[in-house]
Amino acid sequence: MSQPVITTGQLAAILGDPNLRLYDCTTYNEPVPPGSDVPYRAVPGDKTFAAGHIPGADFLDLQGEFSDTSAEQFFMMPGVAQLEAAFGRHGLDASKTVVLYSIGTMMWSTRFWWMLRSLGVEARVLDGGFDKWKEEGRPIETGAPKGYPATTFKAAPRAGFFVDKSIVKARIGDLSTVIVNALGPQFHRGLEPSRYGRPGRIPGSVNVSAASLTNADKTLANLADAEARFAAQGVTRDKNVICYCGGGISATIDLLLLTQLGYDKLTLYDASMGEWARDPALPIETD
Repeated sequence: MSQPVITTGQLAAILGDPNLRLYDCTTYNEPVPPGSDVPYRAVPGDKTFAAGHIPGADFLDLQGEFSDTSAEQFFMMPGVAQLEAAFGRHGLDASKTVVLYSIGTMMWSTRFWWMLRSLGVEARVLDGGFDKWKEEGRPIETGAPKGYPATTFKAAPRAGFFVDKSIVKARIGDLSTVIVNALGPQFHRGLEPSRYGRPGRIPGSVNVSAASLTNADKTLANLADAEARFAAQGVTRDKNVICYCGGGISATIDLLLLTQLGYDKLTLYDASMGEWARDPALPIETD
């Protein structure tokens, strides 16, 4: 497996390489009125892309092109055929050097990284994203995406990257499994109202928040610190690890760090609390 993270300096050195496929993956979750049936409004980051992006980048609309828009929850993994067509339109295939970045948080790029891994493509995520690139005074382009020549993207799907609620429920209390919540501690403990439904967590799950795995400059925490955080919660290499969050996005930051640390029994509960908290048939736990 290639290294899943690339630094701004490393990206600058290959900018302009004809084999490079560089993508801005930014989405914004905007607030909705109280009592709304949805937790937020998913807005593509095309406007911030037009205002400034890394030269040569294309833009990927996660909710628009790369999610199952018929699903009740946002950002659900769609079928392989939809993804093959969408990635192909954007010039992506396994022969390319694929680099992903986002604005404000790395979680949008890590979500695409996890999706692509499940399809057999090892992409790389820009550490610190556009924020770090811009802060360092590196070159920026403006305007709409020019895109890349279309390709025929043939996925090589890999099993086990995503699980549904039935698998998660069956693993509660399983000593060979650890379920990791990437939301903030206040939401994990059920101390604040949740925009996803009932406050609280999946019973028995532990908390390693995605926010605790990133630095103030948007870069990833160093691996020793990340490993200590996971180990403190009983997340060890012999365990099957199920990560979840609100909508299957921020948990992919946890998955990226765990992958860097050499953990290989990893999966994502795709629907996460967007589904679990709204289903009264599913158990929930609070402090």
